[in-house]
Amino acid sequence: MPLPKIPTKPATILLTKDYPQPVAGKSPVRAAAKAENDPVEDLISGAAVPAAKTNRARKSKAALLAEAPAREDTPVAAPIAAPARAEAPAKPGKSDKAAKNGLQAKLRETDNNAPHPAKHKPVEVNVKSPASRKADTSGVTKMFVLDTNVLMHDPTSLFRFEEHDVYLPMMTLEELDNHKKGMSEVARNARQVSRTLDALIANTEDDAIETGIPLAKLGNKDAKGRLYFQTRLNAATLPEGLPSGKADNQILGVVRALEMDQEGRAIVLVSKDINMRIKARAMGLAAEDYFNDHVLEDTDLLYSGIVQLPDDFWTRHGKGMESWQEIKGGYSSTWYRVTGPFIPSLMVNQFVYLEGKGGEAPFYGQVRQINGKTAVLQTLRDYSSNKNNVWGITARNREQNFALNLLMNPEIDFVSLLGQAGTGKTLLALAAGLAQVLETKQYNEIIVTRVTVPVGEDIGFLPGTEEEKMSPWMGAFDDNLEVLMKSDGDAGDWGRAATQDLIRSRIKIKSLNFMRGRTFVNKFLIIDEAQNLTPKQMKTLVTRAGPGTKILCLGNIAQIDTPYLTEGSSGLTYVVDRFKGWSHGGHVTLARGERSRLADHASDVL
Repeated sequence: MPLPKIPTKPATILLTKDYPQPVAGKSPVRAAAKAENDPVEDLISGAAVPAAKTNRARKSKAALLAEAPAREDTPVAAPIAAPARAEAPAKPGKSDKAAKNGLQAKLRETDNNAPHPAKHKPVEVNVKSPASRKADTSGVTKMFVLDTNVLMHDPTSLFRFEEHDVYLPMMTLEELDNHKKGMSEVARNARQVSRTLDALIANTEDDAIETGIPLAKLGNKDAKGRLYFQTRLNAATLPEGLPSGKADNQILGVVRALEMDQEGRAIVLVSKDINMRIKARAMGLAAEDYFNDHVLEDTDLLYSGIVQLPDDFWTRHGKGMESWQEIKGGYSSTWYRVTGPFIPSLMVNQFVYLEGKGGEAPFYGQVRQINGKTAVLQTLRDYSSNKNNVWGITARNREQNFALNLLMNPEIDFVSLLGQAGTGKTLLALAAGLAQVLETKQYNEIIVTRVTVPVGEDIGFLPGTEEEKMSPWMGAFDDNLEVLMKSDGDAGDWGRAATQDLIRSRIKIKSLNFMRGRTFVNKFLIIDEAQNLTPKQMKTLVTRAGPGTKILCLGNIAQIDTPYLTEGSSGLTYVVDRFKGWSHGGHVTLARGERSRLADHASDVL
């Protein structure tokens, strides 16, 4: 058999709406072949080939077309089943017509605008187990069996299960005891849990452990359930092959024993360990992640700090509008007081914009006050102009201009900048810090800190003082300082050297490990890689601020290196959500990369 011709057109994947539709009365194929040796048209080359010489000799042409991909210029009819024998097809009856009409009706019901299946959005996994969702529907209280990593991740997790009961296996207490030594965050959490359990057990009756200890005993009114401890060995048998001496398997055995002992009640294992949850599901046990510390279930809903005004905003909100001019810090800005239905969806210090059409100038503003359906908007300072540069740096896009308006505003005490790699978070923060420390003398010095979580293998202990130990972690700031110190090309070598010494004397690099108990007065504090902080660590840092101190949190929630932290439970997500709408705080999500065209392309395709 000769090889088929090579197609001259490249193959394309068609959308559902582009599929050729069947044309009534013009069937391109016969219902069945007349004889076994009837020549069949080759689907690729178009040549007539005897059916006996092909490997599809016993298939009709209709069946071949049903299996082969459709060509763009070939209308495809609904597939028709060929008869068992190679005879002329019988005249279709009413039942055949009904079946054909039903098939065509199903084809018409297909969504023609649906994209190719390969581009569908992944199905979102429900965080709750089926047993837990069933208990929610029926209104029955559940019993949650806590794994050790949940308690070490959140020491207050005992009181986060509302009206449901909490059960602690003996192996969980054993692992808590093994992790209580040391100065790490995990060890501190283990000791805090132990102290909480001791306070719960104190002054209780002898049979209280069997009947359950009220979790609201220590003043946590939201915790209406009871705390149970494992007081006897479980009689449940594990699947053959699972080693019984392993701690995870013993906890799984406790969950199975509870299910056998309390039939009809939802027994749910809560663990931060993914493999633990997979093993539980494989054994038919209900298991969930600990998601009570998640600020948001979907990070797409995270506050961005920016909103685009509708095109008819001034038409619908211009009636009775007031406007006036104010001069602050040598800069004149225009203020607007507007009233309308769009105002309640805005927040204080949120940035609004309306791109101009037909040659009109765009409007960039910031919400300064909100009272019901009335808001006060202030125009922004244009930091994209060279006359308004900040330490030689100008804004390259709209979001960077919004960020510089927050960074240079002395009334804003807390700023969070979110964005992917190369969007200019560190450069803008350092430029604003240097301008306000060395030029306007707004702050005494810049303090830089970050979480020391390595991306790869740890290189071990580092020599030197605190700043020398932190210097390898501050490579990003060194790179940006080189850019900022080269901005003055007329200073000469001596001038640049003096500038470098002056800048270095005003920038202090501190470790997070020694922040507890400190108070920063008139400092410009930059927290880099803040997505690796837990909400508790973030609270510890932000509460260090004294009078006149400004705190910046920079990070990218898509690059979390801390174990057990997710985009929804990160400390950066936590502060962005909690500080939105505060009159002295602001947030901007930077969307466009400005590092280089290579970095910008790599962020999109890799």
